[in-house]
Amino acid sequence: MEYLLRKLTEAMGSGWQQALFEDYKIGLHNQQRGLSVWELIELIGSGQFSKGTDSTTVSMAINEVFNELVLDVLKQGYLWKKGHKRKNWTERWFVLKPNVISYYTSEDLKDKKGDIILDGSCLVESLPDRDGKKCLFLVKCVEKSFEISASDKKKKQEWIQDIQTVVNLKKMGVASPHRDARHKRKAQREKLQAEQEELERRMKDLQTSNEMKQQELEQVRTQLREAAARAELEERKRHDTHMELQDRFREELQREQMIRQQMEEKVAQKSSELEQYLRRVRELEEMYHRLQEALDDEKQARLEEERARLLQTRLLEEEAAKRAMLEDLHKEQEMTIKMTEAEKKELESMQEMKEKALQEAMQQLEQLERERIAALEQYEQVKCNLEMATSKTRSWKDKVAQHEGLIRLIQPGSKNPGLITNWGPASFTQGELQEREKNWQEKKNATSLE
Repeated sequence: MEYLLRKLTEAMGSGWQQALFEDYKIGLHNQQRGLSVWELIELIGSGQFSKGTDSTTVSMAINEVFNELVLDVLKQGYLWKKGHKRKNWTERWFVLKPNVISYYTSEDLKDKKGDIILDGSCLVESLPDRDGKKCLFLVKCVEKSFEISASDKKKKQEWIQDIQTVVNLKKMGVASPHRDARHKRKAQREKLQAEQEELERRMKDLQTSNEMKQQELEQVRTQLREAAARAELEERKRHDTHMELQDRFREELQREQMIRQQMEEKVAQKSSELEQYLRRVRELEEMYHRLQEALDDEKQARLEEERARLLQTRLLEEEAAKRAMLEDLHKEQEMTIKMTEAEKKELESMQEMKEKALQEAMQQLEQLERERIAALEQYEQVKCNLEMATSKTRSWKDKVAQHEGLIRLIQPGSKNPGLITNWGPASFTQGELQEREKNWQEKKNATSLE
């Protein structure tokens, strides 16, 4: 059947659905049944596995397989044959079999015109083109020789090869390959049938053995059910113990979360105090810069005072030289000297006040340093408390380590609205300082105008 199927698929070409037929074969194998040749031909003719192929193609394929397997037709087709008497060329339908070549008027095989008997002494030769005919070859037998012409070179070569194959088989005394194949397939079917019977016997033995194993399996299942019941009881006990431990761990986790929350609140509070401390430090730095500017202004005032003294000396020398001529100018000069002395006294008093304020600021800075040291000591104490709380929970330990460098604990600052310098609170307010700077600038401008 496999050989017949292969021949049919070759005859039908690409229209054959091999995948669908393989699924159908698997179904037959599962049902433990087969198909005869005629059932297979009928199944193929139904078109179930030859989608896209018309019935004419399927019929031609079946006829070709029938001719080859049943009628021993190796090859057939139209060829031109040269007559022996009139030497004319006539188209005939040639049929090649294992021992003879028959030719007919048409492919319906009704009017047979002759036979070419093939034996081991026959020869097949290719001939050159002549008499207007191409693709010529010669079949030489004992009694006659036949000149034949094919339609193209491919068919010519196929016919020569097939005829030469038949002649060679005759020389070797080998029967038709189709007959040998049928005998082999018959022997194979008998062998398969014997194997099938042996397989059925083994299947019965296996079924008996399987029933015994099923009984043993049932006993094992019963034992497994009992073991499963015991395991379920143990699982329940383990589950109860697990739930109890889980509740205990949950309570401890809640307790640790509360401690963690308290520590976070403390850290937030210390962070706000640190921000206040940093803001206060920035204010002190700003006041320090302002004081430095004031000191620079004082130096500038002293320089201007020195210039004024030099100017006064020069004016006194001019006054001595022109005393007689410039009496009025002398009086004005005396008034100017008096005003300069008063300004000098005022500047000296202002300088004393600034020095006194500077000393007070230094004292306040020392007090602030003492407060900072106390804040550092308090920070060390809080740090020890944090380390004790960290040992209770690992998850908080990393976060505390990340913020550890940011914590700088200080005491709350003073609420004194007065001016704060690097050395402590000033002895005057910001407004007073601005007023004094304004007066000093006015006096400076007046002196420069004189």
